[in-house]
Amino acid sequence: MSDGSGVNVGEWLRGTGTDAEIVISSRVRLARNITGFPLKAHLSEEDAAILCDHLRARIESVDVGARLRHTSLPALDEVQRLVLVERRLISLEHANAEGERAVLHDASGSLALMLNEEDHLRIQVLASGQALRDTFQRALTVEKALGTVLDFAFHERFGYLTSCPTNVGTGMRVSVMLHLPALVISKQIDKVFNSVAKMNLAVRGFYGEGTKALSDLYQISNQVTLGKTPDTLLDDVARVLPRIVSFERELRTQMLASDRVVVEDRVFRALGVLRNVRLISSEEAFDLLSVLRMGVHLGIVPDLDIQTVNRIFVISQPGHLQAAHGAKSLEPKERDILRARAIRGLLGAL
Repeated sequence: MSDGSGVNVGEWLRGTGTDAEIVISSRVRLARNITGFPLKAHLSEEDAAILCDHLRARIESVDVGARLRHTSLPALDEVQRLVLVERRLISLEHANAEGERAVLHDASGSLALMLNEEDHLRIQVLASGQALRDTFQRALTVEKALGTVLDFAFHERFGYLTSCPTNVGTGMRVSVMLHLPALVISKQIDKVFNSVAKMNLAVRGFYGEGTKALSDLYQISNQVTLGKTPDTLLDDVARVLPRIVSFERELRTQMLASDRVVVEDRVFRALGVLRNVRLISSEEAFDLLSVLRMGVHLGIVPDLDIQTVNRIFVISQPGHLQAAHGAKSLEPKERDILRARAIRGLLGAL
């Protein structure tokens, strides 16, 4: 989804929807394997290629509610694959794996079908803001359509069979991406994480399991699926979400009420650096953008809209930055110079 500036921000960073100032996006992912093929870890190179062709042909034979673009990952270079990761269309593992694998996705990035990721097929639906029920319904509709042409591996007792035991059952991962700067600033974030863990939910970084948070963005999702229904998994996340959103909002309000000038200073320092910087790493840019994002939502920077912040976030990512300059790879200093120039260009248009 292009916002008119030439930057494809994608559905996950559209910036609209329920609670969008805190709930960046909602995601439902369904893991499925195909009867008659070994699980991914045991697929030969030849079988992986056959499976990809099998899946693509059948996916393209049914109506999934959107026009899909097919991309073979081995045909891309490292930067091109990184762009897909940054757009949240594929996982890091999918990008860095070996062998035949692919993704089919719609133009907005709200629907992605990953072929030969950890499982044979992963159906992913993304939506801006808090939209767990809507994303689930769309994922279910797509899964039902594909089920008419694909034979999913299913056990009457255990449910859908997956490569990872924690996904057996529904094969469903429910997650939300949250922006929690006030919790980080007030050092309350660990308290929230500990509470979430007690509810059998996982807190992950920006790119998922084993990664760290960027720009104070965190993912919260279910940990296991076996023995739980889809409704239960949705309820598990939906039940805790309002509490976290409320806590973050309260802390932002308290910070403003207790010392508004300190909050404003933090926000305008971030804006000042970004408007004048000549050399900036992605990590520093993301830290400053987190503060700026909060400032926009608090009304501290009335002349700046959240769509501009989102565009800056997208172009600051290494893959997008290098792709925009037609380079397969750039040295870190080159990226930092180009990133600073691109950020100044967007903020200078205010």
